[in-house]
Amino acid sequence: MTIKWVKVDPLVLSGEPFCYNSRLTVRQLLELRRAGYDVTRLLREHPELRLVGIAHAYRYAGEHRGRYAEFFERDGSLAGPGLTTEEAAMLPWRLRIPGLVMDAGKPKDAARGSQARA
Repeated sequence: MTIKWVKVDPLVLSGEPFCYNSRLTVRQLLELRRAGYDVTRLLREHPELRLVGIAHAYRYAGEHRGRYAEFFERDGSLAGPGLTTEEAAMLPWRLRIPGLVMDAGKPKDAARGSQARA
């Protein structure tokens, strides 16, 4: 069985895309990331999530930028901490997307400064 990690069902959560096996929407996940939640904290506070599911949600946001525009920095990366190189090493290559799934390589303070200017 293939798992669809991000689901869209008009009968569930008013059609808002959500993460498989949870009631957490992609939007909520992006809000938590923007608020500074890293993957360790997300998994600790939402044990129903899986690392690969989080990565798929971030990729989904990247594929639907118009819907999630407020979560993107001027450089095109998602706001907040992405996965570290070590965390991303556990993912398939196609999910290791710099700036979306993985940290874009910019210093954390620079990322916060760009949010303040936006």
